Amino acid sequence: MKLKRKVHNILFATSCLLLLGGLAVFAGVRQAHRPVGQVIVTISNEFNNFFISEQEVTSLLTRGGEQRLEGTTPDDLDLPALEARLKAHSFVKDAQVYRDLSGNLHADVRQNRPIARLIHSNTRLDSYLDADGHKLPLSSLFTARVVPVARQGGAPLAASFFQDSTGQRYLELLRYIDEKPFWRAQIAEVFIAPNGKVSFTQQVGDQRVEFGFPENISEKFAKLMVFYRQIPPALGWNTYHRVNVEFKDQIICE
Repeated sequence: MKLKRKVHNILFATSCLLLLGGLAVFAGVRQAHRPVGQVIVTISNEFNNFFISEQEVTSLLTRGGEQRLEGTTPDDLDLPALEARLKAHSFVKDAQVYRDLSGNLHADVRQNRPIARLIHSNTRLDSYLDADGHKLPLSSLFTARVVPVARQGGAPLAASFFQDSTGQRYLELLRYIDEKPFWRAQIAEVFIAPNGKVSFTQQVGDQRVEFGFPENISEKFAKLMVFYRQIPPALGWNTYHRVNVEFKDQIICE
């Protein structure tokens, strides 16, 4: 009797599994042949950037409205090609295009983010620099509040400067500034001299800070913080016009 009941339970459970499997296959087949419903665009905005809009993403997906996606059958839908189209945009860091069980098409976009602005004498030639040292164009939608960077003497500074082993050190400095809210707010403009040394002006205080080569970055900023905490409160912000943190264990003020 117990054996018969056990066999009955096993047969019942197997039937249920087969039924569920069949329903899943049926739903999958049905979903696979369902035309596209809505196009749903999601743009991650963790850094409050607005370089690309939902309308622009939709325009990229549809080639400016020429390639309508709603109602498209799965056989006519090339998801990798749609992803590649989005990733080709300068301000798209990553993109994923996929369909849900209801047949809707999703485009999830993660924006690229500039960390500095490369300054030229002709402001129309300015460009942004991202954290990987790649050039980003200016945007008509949004102006990023990032540190301006210029080559002292007026010569233009190209994004390619930051690509080799030497330029990577300057990129590390710009990333450090961008990652620290205080320095991102305090530094007004960064200058790179012909000899490679770095200096910068400040939002508060008339001092020009002579930083030297982009090495021992955190130590130099720690020394500059010592200056901020001890000198201006005692003597005022306009006492010195030059602060040098280039040399080890020294702060030179003039």
